[in-house]
Amino acid sequence: MRAARSSVLRRLGSARGGGNKIGFLAPEGAGVEPGSSPTFSVIVAAYQVADVIGEALDSVKRQTVQPLEIIVCDDGSTDDLDAALEPYLDEIVLLRKENGGEASAKNAAARAAQGEFVLILDADDVFLPDRLAALSELAQERPDLDILTTDAFLVADGKVMRRAYDRTWHFEVHDQRRAILEQNFIFGLAALRRSRLLEHGGFDESILWTTDWDLWLRLILSGSQAGCVDEPLALYRLRETSLTANRRDLLLGKLATLEKARHNPALTDADRPVVESSLAAHQRLLDLLDLRTAVAAGEPSSRRRALELLRAPGYSPRSRLDLAVMAAAPRTAGRILRRKAEAAWIGAGGTRVPRE
Repeated sequence: MRAARSSVLRRLGSARGGGNKIGFLAPEGAGVEPGSSPTFSVIVAAYQVADVIGEALDSVKRQTVQPLEIIVCDDGSTDDLDAALEPYLDEIVLLRKENGGEASAKNAAARAAQGEFVLILDADDVFLPDRLAALSELAQERPDLDILTTDAFLVADGKVMRRAYDRTWHFEVHDQRRAILEQNFIFGLAALRRSRLLEHGGFDESILWTTDWDLWLRLILSGSQAGCVDEPLALYRLRETSLTANRRDLLLGKLATLEKARHNPALTDADRPVVESSLAAHQRLLDLLDLRTAVAAGEPSSRRRALELLRAPGYSPRSRLDLAVMAAAPRTAGRILRRKAEAAWIGAGGTRVPRE
């Protein structure tokens, strides 16, 4: 890990107190010389986001370093997106296409982009003012990196719930190849070197839930490295209706991504056990989630299923305790699970969001 000595990062460090403590996280870059400032194209996939996209675009306009361009791809919206975008038409490149999903909209925007990096902004999220400046300085300090991101605040109903990176989820520095096969460690509002993105076919448009992870995985297996500004410079909104809140479909997407990774020609003999272990771990999470759903619904098979998982290898002590409770007292466990679901919902990163 190396610390970036830069004006923006020094200012961020002073703002949080304690002097210049802000830096970046990246694999060792021995012998890498600083480069020139690259250009950035901000890309926004837009589908049924007329109510929120204005705030996202305003956050780009407030950047202390401006991008080369802002490209908005309307993915076949049927809401009043035209009215929402009308104030910005002189400041954006607007593409239109039939509805094909978020990945296809991002690909269309990336193909049209002119910047050396394409910087993803989800239409319901917000960049803080120094985000592009910090990413630019990281790119200059480490021109060998193809994927750049920052930390972020996770926000629900206007309240900051936590930072994206915390004790439960960290940005990997030392062995990114192994880590990306275990889980997605890259916060999704990332900047990608456009040439590498296009070289590897962009986002997989057949994937709904984990298209970002699939792309990071393919890039890192092919030799790319990622870096992170260790400061929250975006607001990532948690919504109960978002893709990341649908936990079962998200887990199924993760399993599908790992199944695809099994056939990646860049896998080495050392990688294959990591993929198999990761598949097994995600399958355990899915089995446990399905069991909790069954227990909450009072299904008669709940006790038997809990006992089967309790005998299975690989579960943590905490999960085994939960399994033991569900096996011993499924009705009581069901009441507890229902009360928890009534009190809160689970968003991205397992963030528990209280219901109002």
